[in-house]
Amino acid sequence: MSEITLRKTTAEDLHILFHFQLDADARFMAAFTPKQPLSLEAYLAKYGPFLNDATINNQTILLDGKIVGSIAKFEMNGNAEITYWIDKAYWGRGVASRALQQFLQLEKMRPIHGAAAADNIGSRKVLEKCGFKLQGEGKGLADCRGKEIDEVYYCLE
Repeated sequence: MSEITLRKTTAEDLHILFHFQLDADARFMAAFTPKQPLSLEAYLAKYGPFLNDATINNQTILLDGKIVGSIAKFEMNGNAEITYWIDKAYWGRGVASRALQQFLQLEKMRPIHGAAAADNIGSRKVLEKCGFKLQGEGKGLADCRGKEIDEVYYCLE
């Protein structure tokens, strides 16, 4: 089995991670993306400062030493939230589930919340495999889809 490792995200990683979100299918599934997803400058301006924010735990996901995604804990409205992004070329291989399992060993803040577009079955399965429980449903504006969509909310106690 291939080896998944996590390491602290660096400024150099951001250039690689930016390219993963250029895929239109990946943006559609993620749904809640930056307003200018095709602009490297906007991406770096948004995510660069996060690297030095003590409330954010940014990790780069490596598969056999190659960068294949990112995972992070951030705080929003007083809650710890999880986010992750896997290069589309690696979807369906268990990378996100294995990375999240490892991340949860590093990040001890609980409860921790996760959200997904209701139709993002892959992301929902990842959260559920890692012990997150469905807490509710709602609506959210998905910039990349240009409309409000159904979303689901999970929590790990």
